[in-house]
Amino acid sequence: MHKMPRLWLDYCQFLMDQGRVTHTRRTFDRALRALPITQHSRIWPLYLRFLRSHPLPETAVRGYRRFLKLSPESAEEYIEYLKSSDRLDEAAQRLATVVNDERFVSKAGKSNYQLWHELCDLISQNPDKVQSLNVDAIIRGGLTRFTDQLGKLWCSLADYYIRSGHFEKARDVYEEAIRTVMTVRDFTQVFDSYAQFEESMIAAKMETASELGREEEDDVDLELRLARFEQLINRRPLLLNSVLLRQNPHHVHEWHKRVALHQGRPREIINTYTEAVQTVDPFKATGKPHTLWVAFAKFYEDNGQLDDARIILEKATKVNFKQVDDLASVWCQCGELELRHENYDEALRLLRKATALPARRAEYFDSSEPVQNRVYKSLKVWSMLADLEESLGTFQSTKAVYDRILDLRIATPQIVINYAMFLEEHKYFEESFKAYERGISLFKWPNVSDIWSTYLTKFIARYGGRKLERARDLFEQALDGCPPKYAKTLYLLYAQLEEEWGLARHAMAVYDRATRAVEPAQQYDMFNIYIKRAAEIYGVTHTRGIYQKAIEVLSDEHAREMCLRFADMECKLGEIDRARAIYSFCSQICDPRTTGAFWQTWKDFEVRHGNEDTIREMLRIRRSVQATYNTQVNFMASQMLKVSGSATGTVSDLAPGQSGMDDMKLLEQRAEQLAAEAERDQPPRAQSKILFVRSDASREELAELAQQANPEEIQLGEEEDEDEMDLEPNEVRLEQQSVPAAVFGSLKED
Repeated sequence: MHKMPRLWLDYCQFLMDQGRVTHTRRTFDRALRALPITQHSRIWPLYLRFLRSHPLPETAVRGYRRFLKLSPESAEEYIEYLKSSDRLDEAAQRLATVVNDERFVSKAGKSNYQLWHELCDLISQNPDKVQSLNVDAIIRGGLTRFTDQLGKLWCSLADYYIRSGHFEKARDVYEEAIRTVMTVRDFTQVFDSYAQFEESMIAAKMETASELGREEEDDVDLELRLARFEQLINRRPLLLNSVLLRQNPHHVHEWHKRVALHQGRPREIINTYTEAVQTVDPFKATGKPHTLWVAFAKFYEDNGQLDDARIILEKATKVNFKQVDDLASVWCQCGELELRHENYDEALRLLRKATALPARRAEYFDSSEPVQNRVYKSLKVWSMLADLEESLGTFQSTKAVYDRILDLRIATPQIVINYAMFLEEHKYFEESFKAYERGISLFKWPNVSDIWSTYLTKFIARYGGRKLERARDLFEQALDGCPPKYAKTLYLLYAQLEEEWGLARHAMAVYDRATRAVEPAQQYDMFNIYIKRAAEIYGVTHTRGIYQKAIEVLSDEHAREMCLRFADMECKLGEIDRARAIYSFCSQICDPRTTGAFWQTWKDFEVRHGNEDTIREMLRIRRSVQATYNTQVNFMASQMLKVSGSATGTVSDLAPGQSGMDDMKLLEQRAEQLAAEAERDQPPRAQSKILFVRSDASREELAELAQQANPEEIQLGEEEDEDEMDLEPNEVRLEQQSVPAAVFGSLKED
C-alpha cells in the first residue's frame, strides 16, 4: 500500500506531531520517491508547512529548490520565505529571474511592473546584503523599460547609493534624473527626494559638528552644502521649464517664460533666445514663432544695440514661417523699429520692399509656396504702408498705395472708407465717390453695408438736391438686394432725402416700401415713423390708410396697439362710429383673460360716448370672443402647457394617469373644464322672462333684468317725465267724448 498518498499524509502528520524532525524529513522524501509524480502535489503542501515550522533555513531552502522544479510558478512563495529568513541575496536573484521571465504569471495577480518595483525596493534598501546583482544596471534597465514610472526608479537608484554611503554618486544620479525626466509628475518626485536628501545631509553635518565640535574645515563644508541646497531651490522654476520644453521643444510661450526666468542675466537671455530660434520649427510651433524673433530684437534695442536688432529682424524676414501673418508682423516690427528712432525714410523703404512684387507670384493661401512669395498680399503690411504714406508721403504716393490695395482685391470696407475720406480731405470729391464705387464692387451684403451708408451720407451732404436723380439711382442701387436687416437705415436716409429735396409723395412711397422691406421685428417702428411723417406732411386724416395697413400686417400684439391708437385718433376727430368699429374689429384678437387693458379702454370709451345699447353690444362681443378662445384647440393647448409649467411637454403630459387616452379627448375634456370655469366667472343671469321680443313686461322689469344680467353695466340717467315712465311701450292716450244724439236717429230709446 505504499502507493497510497492518504497513508503517507497521515503517517507524515503523525510524525510531525511527534516532533522528530530528521525522521519526518526522511519519511517525506520516501513518500515522494514512492508516489508517482502526478501525486506529488498532495504531499508538497504538508512538506512545505513542515519545513517552515522549524528554524532550519538551510533545510527549507533545499526543500523549496526541489519544489520549484516541480512548480516553478510558486517562486513568489519561495521569495517571501527568503525575505522572512533574511536571505535577501538569493531572494533578489530569484526575483530578478522572475522579472526577466516573460512567461511567468503571478499567482497573486501582480503585474510585471509591480514585481520590478519590489525588486528595486529590495536591492536599493539593502545594498549591504545584496552582493550578487549589479543594481545600477538593473534599475537603469527598468528606466528604459518602464518609461511611465521614471520618477520612482530614479529615486530607487539614488536611494541605493545613499544607503551604500556614496553620497556624491547619489547627487549625480539626482542631477541626471532632473535633466532627463519628461513629465512634471516624475520631476516633482525626483526634486522632492533630491531636496530631502540635501536637507538631511545638512542636518546630519550640523548634528555631527555639534557633537564633535566645530572646525574650520567643517564650517566650509557646511557653507558649501547650504549654498548647494539654496541653489537647488532657486533652480527649481528653471528645471521645471526645462521639463516642459523637453515635452514640446516647439512651445513658444515656454521659451518666453524661460527668458523671463533669466531676468537680469543678459548673457543667459541671449543664449536662450539663440537656442529658441534655432530649436523652434515654425511648422510645429505651438504659439506664434515670430514673437521670439521680435522679442530677441527688442532685447537688443532696449540695450542700445540697434544694429544687432536690425540684423535679427533681417534674419527673421528670411525664415520660412507657416503663416503669412507671421512674416507680415516681422516686417511691421522692422518699420516700427525705425519709426521709434525717427528713421522715417528707412521705415518707408522697408515697407515698400516688403510689398514689392516677388519674382514669382503666388496666391495668399497657397501653402505650397514660401511665405516670402505671398507676403505682398498681406493687408497688415499694406495698411501700415498706407498710414505711413498718409503721414510722410505725398498725395500721389498715398493714392497709388490705396489703388494698389484695391487692385490686389485685399481691401476691407474700412480701407475703402479710409481711402475715400483721404480723397475728401484733399478736396477730390468725385475721386472719393469713385473709391466708394470700387469698394462696393468688391463686396457683397452685409459687408458692403458700412460703405453704402457712408457713401450715401457723404453724397447727400455734398450735393444735397442738386443731383437728385443721381442720388435716387444710388439709393435704388443700394436697396437692390439689400437684406431686411440693413434696409431700415437706408430707407430712412432715402425718405429724408425726398422730404428735404424731393417730393412728399415720393417720400411717402419710400416709407410705404420700407414697411414691407424691413424685418418683421422692425415693422412696428417703421409704421410709427411712417404715420408720424404722414401726419406732419398731409395731416392726420391721411394716416387712416396707413393704420389699416399696419393692422393687417403687424403681429397681434402690435396690431392691438395700433388699433387703440387708431381709435383714439378717430375719437379726437369726432368720428365715434369709426372708433367703435375699430374697437369691434380689434376685439377679435383680444382674449378677455389676457388683454384686460383693451376691454377696459373700450368700456371707458362707451361710458363717455355710448349708451345702454352700445354697452350691451360690447358685453355681447366680449362673451362671444371669450367663448371663441375657449374652444380653440391651439389656444387651449398653449394654456394647458403654460399651466403645467413645461413648455416642451405634449398633450399627454397634461393627464399623467390617462396615458392611454386619445389626445383629442383630453383636449375636449379640458375645453369643457374651461367653459365651465368661464360660466362660473360670469354673473348669474335671470332665470325667467328671457325676452327675445318685446313682451308685456313693464319698463321697470326690463331695467331690473338688464341690471341682473350685467352687474358691471353703467346706468345712464334719462330725464323723462314720470308720467311717461308709467306708460307701456306701445300705449297711446285716448280722450273720451259723448256721441251726439242725432247720430242714433230713431234708434234712440226714450
